[in-house]
Parts: sequence; structure tokens; C-alpha cells
Amino acid sequence: MPRTTIGTGALLIIMGVIAYVATAFASWTALIPAILGMILIICGLVALGRPKIGLVLALVVAFLGILGTAMNVMQLGELIAGNAERPAAVLTSALTFLLLIIYVIIGIRAVSTVRGRASIEATDD
Repeated sequence: MPRTTIGTGALLIIMGVIAYVATAFASWTALIPAILGMILIICGLVALGRPKIGLVLALVVAFLGILGTAMNVMQLGELIAGNAERPAAVLTSALTFLLLIIYVIIGIRAVSTVRGRASIEATDD
């Protein structure tokens, strides 16, 4: 799971930089996915040495990222209709939201699998 965390962070960094360049460096908020990505990479590096702590921190960051991008995701209908006030922000937020949702699902499955294995091993002794 640490490699998945680092990979997700790298994808977010790439997405944030592309959004920042695509908006002609208009606002630093286009870099929010990149900031989330850097934090996830740090969590992934922590998870290499301390898997439980790193994964829990990464899942908290991802969940907060989901909550933070949800407002712009609600404007997806306006983007499709062509009425979005900030189409690049809506698109970037929607992609970030989707990527983080997938990451959280994978992370929760990994945690539940590890917990299931641990409880099975505890009952075997």
C-alpha cells in the first residue's frame, strides 16, 4: 500500500501542475491537488517504515481532500451545461475527487484485509 500511496501522490502532483499551467498561472489554488499529492507522498514514505501510521495518515488526508473538493464536484452539471464559472477548477476538483475516492476504497480494503488476517492469526495461537 505504500507504493500505491506514493503513486497516487505523484498523479495528484502531475494533475496540479498541469492545472496550474493550463490556467496560465492564474491562481495558486490550481496547485491544491499537487499539495495533497506531496502530503500523500510523505505519508507513503512514512508507511514504508511504519505501515499502520503512514496508511492511516494518508487515508485521513485523502478523506479531507474528498471533502474539500466536493463543493466543486457539485458544479459538474454546470460544467457540462457550459455555465461553469471556473471550468478548470471544476474539472480538476472532479478528477481529484475521483482519484481520492478510489484511493480511499483501496486503502480501506487493505486495512480490513490486514485486520482480518491479524484476527485469524490471533485465534490460531
